[in-house]
Amino acid sequence: MPEKKIMSENDAMIRLTAKCAASEYCRADIRKMMSRWELPEGAADRILKRLQDERYIDERRYAHAFVRDKFRYNHWGWVRIEQELRRRNIAQDFIDEAKAEISEEANLTELRKIIDSKRRTVKGKNEYEVNAKLFRFALSRGFSYSDINEVLHTDIEE
Repeated sequence: MPEKKIMSENDAMIRLTAKCAASEYCRADIRKMMSRWELPEGAADRILKRLQDERYIDERRYAHAFVRDKFRYNHWGWVRIEQELRRRNIAQDFIDEAKAEISEEANLTELRKIIDSKRRTVKGKNEYEVNAKLFRFALSRGFSYSDINEVLHTDIEE
């Protein structure tokens, strides 16, 4: 287990403001970082409050950035994105608001792209086995059962 660093409240605040200025973080991310530091009693709560008051961390802004990044760059589906945001204790209102940024059509287009890309590398004895592997792959990426079914059945018909 890594050894905890002893850090003053001021040093922690300076380090966290620099990190938050460079990238989006949520409260859970900041708490996790601070858990590795030996901070004085109550310092973590004071630091979090100050970071929020000074708008270094903003859960709404974080949710929007997270959704955009995970959808565009990691090619995740809604199920996985929503799970990850819930795991970070982001309010459902913020999740729903951020989710509205990406249309159903864009979601299906992205799913179609990753399935077409994966289809080239998947081997199977028959079409059923290939589709089963593609289905599992798309589920692991966080796309919904109904969307995957729709895309795979559309591909089969074509």
